Amino acid sequence: MKRNRRIAAAVVALLAAVLAAVLAGSGLAGPSRAHHAATLPPGNTVEQWNKIAEDTVVGSGAFQNESQIYMAYESTAVYDAVTAIQRGYSPIGPQVAAPSSASPDAAVVEAAYRALSHYFPTQSSTLGPLYDEALAAIPNGSSKSAGQAVGRDAARTVINLRRDDGRMTPIGTTSSFPTLPPGPGVWRLTPAAYLAPQTPWVGQVRPFVLQSGDQFLPPPPPSLQSTEWVSGFNEIKAWGDALSHRRTAAETATAKFFTANAIRQYNGVARSIVDARGLGLLETARLAAMVNVVGADAQISVMNAKYHYLFWRPVTAIDPTSVTNDGFGQVPGADDGNPATVEQAGWRPLVNTPNHPEYPAAHGSLTGAMSVVFTSFLGTSDIDLDIHGFDPNGAPGNLDAVQHFATARDLRREIVNARVWAGLHYRFSGLAGVRLGRAVARYDLAHAFQPVG
Repeated sequence: MKRNRRIAAAVVALLAAVLAAVLAGSGLAGPSRAHHAATLPPGNTVEQWNKIAEDTVVGSGAFQNESQIYMAYESTAVYDAVTAIQRGYSPIGPQVAAPSSASPDAAVVEAAYRALSHYFPTQSSTLGPLYDEALAAIPNGSSKSAGQAVGRDAARTVINLRRDDGRMTPIGTTSSFPTLPPGPGVWRLTPAAYLAPQTPWVGQVRPFVLQSGDQFLPPPPPSLQSTEWVSGFNEIKAWGDALSHRRTAAETATAKFFTANAIRQYNGVARSIVDARGLGLLETARLAAMVNVVGADAQISVMNAKYHYLFWRPVTAIDPTSVTNDGFGQVPGADDGNPATVEQAGWRPLVNTPNHPEYPAAHGSLTGAMSVVFTSFLGTSDIDLDIHGFDPNGAPGNLDAVQHFATARDLRREIVNARVWAGLHYRFSGLAGVRLGRAVARYDLAHAFQPVG
């Protein structure tokens, strides 16, 4: 009897294996729900690969300004693939040929995977299984095959168009740039680590929609003898000090809130809009591309301006003894020569100073650009959005804090304040960054992502 039961069990197992093989060959079988939930992110196919791209790019260790460029590569490929099939909006690059019967889901998977695996070949062990799982969820057939072909063509087009665009490798590479003679107002390396200049080359990357990185170059920072300089100096000295008694607990929290990775912040906002509105692939691809392409052009523009003006950070201006023998001139640094400002040895900002010049503010530029993107996409400046940021009581790199922004103006105002309270940017620099980002976004949105008949 036991022998018969063993034989019966073996027969059942064999039949199950044969059936599974037949289903797999027919394309009817898909991944198990448990496996799917454990790997692919939630959301529609564009959302899934937007999150995969975010994790890939941020996980590579790329600085945020160069991260925007990589995110733009992936989102451009996806957007151009989807618009090739579903039409509705003008592509960013040349039109990719596509039959209307092609699967847009297959096109998204292929475009995203091919773009990411090209720029991040060492991440194949992570990207490969996600790609296999995503394709397994799409029924086999001519529609799937046609969609994959569209996605491959879209990714190949982006890769070819962006070849020799000024991007430098490996990740985090510094580069040479024209310097200024050391003196009052001139940028120097900053404490505590005195790191090498961060990715000056980003400012010379060919933009995605803009004509050039200096198309909207801001006017110079204020003279060190101006009242605007005195006001900016004194405000950040008082409110941006690591030990400031002027800054409230809420202001400190806001300053640290905006130290979160901005790639995760704003792509997360895009996905939340998609979820709240139940958007389909076409609108999701358009929003993700708007966020990342406009974001890339804003960061190219702001880095171009930073290394053009080479304006000093607050820590250098307030504490001339903060500089070290960094190869940029004599030690100590020079004061501003203005009797209306008083330097303070040992002054340090609430947040460690990033290793690139001060003017204009990079996060101001990005956030100014995003305020226009969200206003344009939602059709109102009353954006009514929750944004996730850093909670100092949580783990490093978390996005556990949440702030609500009723209007685009609220968002712009808060990023300027946050950078003052963090001790990173004078108010005039934050405002200049916001103006730059808004100008870039308006231009990009007028020249791309437009409806077509």
